[in-house]
Amino acid sequence: MNPTGAKEDHYEWSQTLSDIEINSALPSGITSKDLVISIKPTFISVKIPKLDLTILEGNLTHPINSEESTWTVSTDSVRVLQMQLEKKSQQTWWSSIIIGATEIDTSKIQPENSKLSDLPDDTRALVEKMMFDQQQRSLNKPDPEQLKKLRGLEEFKKAHPDFDFSNAKIQF
Repeated sequence: MNPTGAKEDHYEWSQTLSDIEINSALPSGITSKDLVISIKPTFISVKIPKLDLTILEGNLTHPINSEESTWTVSTDSVRVLQMQLEKKSQQTWWSSIIIGATEIDTSKIQPENSKLSDLPDDTRALVEKMMFDQQQRSLNKPDPEQLKKLRGLEEFKKAHPDFDFSNAKIQF
């Protein structure tokens, strides 16, 4: 079994922190025109009316960005419905797609390491700053905040040369 998803009667699903992927092998002769698909922020429905078949239907366990979610049907000899649902909260592992479906143990998910280049610019800058600060502390060097305080102290000393700092023990 996929640790980030599951196999149901008519579909399989997997996930990353940002989206859900659903795949369903379609019966022979079925095309995209035969499908009735509804993707809403908290509900999903996939049906083939001419076969009286419901592939997936129910309330989602978590909200999605329905405007950013897509679906396609492969044109291979075995047609597969492929759906991408963009999670609204991109920091949540789902235990199932819809309420009442088989649940997975999300505590067993081992996410792949992400690359800094995969992060949005503002998030990457914050992470890089945190990494630099941590590296400075591990080398017993001042981080940017401590350097700012030290510069302020030096400016204060220059502005007040009559103060004696010779016996001062200053820690940040």
